[in-house]
Amino acid sequence: MNINQRLSDLREVMQREHLAAFIFPSADPHQSEYVAEHWKGREWISGFDGSAGTAVVTMNAAALWTDSRYFLAAEEQLKGTEFQLMRLKIEGTPTIAEWIGRECGAGAEVGIDGWCSSVSDVKDMIATLRKQGGITLRTNFDPLKLIWRDRPAIPENPVEIYPLQYAGEATHDKIARIRQALRETHADGMLMAALDDIAWTLNLRGTDVHCSPVFVSYLLISTTDVTLYINKVKLSPEVVEYLKSEGVAVAPYDEISKGLKDYFEYNILLDPNEVNYALYKSAVREIVEEESPVKRMKTVKNEREISGFRSAMLKDGIAMVKFLKWIDEWKENSSMAGGQQTEISISERLEALRAEQPLYKGLSFDTIAGYQAHGAIVHYEATPETDIPLKPEGFLLLDSGAQYLDGTTDITRTIALGPLTEEQKRVYTLVLKGHIQIELCKFPSGASGTQLDILAREALWREGLNYLHGTGHGVGTFLNVHEGPHQLRMEWKPAPLVAGMTLTDEPGIYLAGKFGVRIENTLLITPYKETEFGRFLQFEPLTLCPIDKSPIIADMLLPEELSWLNAYHQHVFVTLSPHLSPTESDWLRIACAPLR
Repeated sequence: MNINQRLSDLREVMQREHLAAFIFPSADPHQSEYVAEHWKGREWISGFDGSAGTAVVTMNAAALWTDSRYFLAAEEQLKGTEFQLMRLKIEGTPTIAEWIGRECGAGAEVGIDGWCSSVSDVKDMIATLRKQGGITLRTNFDPLKLIWRDRPAIPENPVEIYPLQYAGEATHDKIARIRQALRETHADGMLMAALDDIAWTLNLRGTDVHCSPVFVSYLLISTTDVTLYINKVKLSPEVVEYLKSEGVAVAPYDEISKGLKDYFEYNILLDPNEVNYALYKSAVREIVEEESPVKRMKTVKNEREISGFRSAMLKDGIAMVKFLKWIDEWKENSSMAGGQQTEISISERLEALRAEQPLYKGLSFDTIAGYQAHGAIVHYEATPETDIPLKPEGFLLLDSGAQYLDGTTDITRTIALGPLTEEQKRVYTLVLKGHIQIELCKFPSGASGTQLDILAREALWREGLNYLHGTGHGVGTFLNVHEGPHQLRMEWKPAPLVAGMTLTDEPGIYLAGKFGVRIENTLLITPYKETEFGRFLQFEPLTLCPIDKSPIIADMLLPEELSWLNAYHQHVFVTLSPHLSPTESDWLRIACAPLR
């Protein structure tokens, strides 16, 4: 069935239900960034497979909103369909409500699945649609149940216990901390809907979502009880016994609405950005609309988790060095390194090298290997149709990561495969300067990532260059590779930065049709010093991998930037070389030699 046929089937249902438009967000009932196949309704109806975007279909038109990471990919994937690409944050792009108002007119009724839309998103949409001539929003209907005939089932993969030696804190202790945080918010209990929050709280992991070790469930906490709502076929007798020992009862996943109706406390905390609107409407007690306290708890890593991150980064660094050495050999003599390589073949090679490492559990996201012009597509993922061969010239942008039992990794390196233009060298050096300025930053505890973001962009802005994605995000402990609420981002994000958090540093520049550059390390926030003005923090790079020196215009680097680069490379060599073969160590010594 093609996209146009799916739109035709949808419109038949919409006409029967008297709906002038239907909105398809990129979410599941848990507001996950990456979702199980069952909830990929936006992708199914539009053909666009990026992780972020919203599709809207009216009786006569269709449009898809997404951000700058996906502009080029969405433009390609929407070809041949009715969907018009709406570029978020670009001047002249209408909001979803404005476009619906223009297409549908005053007094229309619009639909959205309340199970796959957060409380805050639905409330915002209700308010903005009302301003478009009194358009109303219906939330209790999912047309995909009628038209998506081969829809994948909700996953039933088994859940596993996450060992305490890696978690560093027992479940009953985490629940005690959560209850204390709830008391401070004057809440008697809470509904936990975010899958990574549930996995972290219960020290359990799963495989329900591609590249994310989480499992589909809800967790309901009161002053006396804790209940996990989950399909029980996912739980082995060992896991059931473990949950019982931690004071956690089990109920069927599809009985969560009943659980909310039976909830006996005076009030309940529902995070409006985490809980879906359908469950919000099911609650019968007074609702406390506050951020889940679990989000900030899990972002601050304990000693065991930090130790695990260091171990995971060591393994990842070994794999990356083996890979980069292999790439160098290919550049020098392609026949000796196995002949022609493509974006897909090198991704497979890197994955195989990571899989050799102890405690490897899979990728943390699908590898982004973009050669030359493909590197300008921010979240490009090669397919058999787009895969292109590499040549000993230009840039390869490689953004990749892995899940290890003791930690999650995320690293980007832009690799020179041969001769470069002066423009490529200049852009690379500017991006590197921004990356280093973040790493050099010292800042007060509690500062927001928005206050630091300018450091990554200042050198770029001087040249009239910019990137529209964030500069950094948190990283989970054998959990989601994107973890919040703290971020480095131009847009205001008030979440404070505190010691123990992990954060990526990944500025980039993308010149459509030419090339892209991004350089990324994962960092740990650590204490710097304490003065009469308070406690100050700094960043420690956890990622262990050389940064390609060949594209750098050394004269563009400030003395402090050059010193940081040389010191970082010395640290990488000293840490990794004992774990490498003599030939690998020799290669790394050259890769990490001082630039000057």
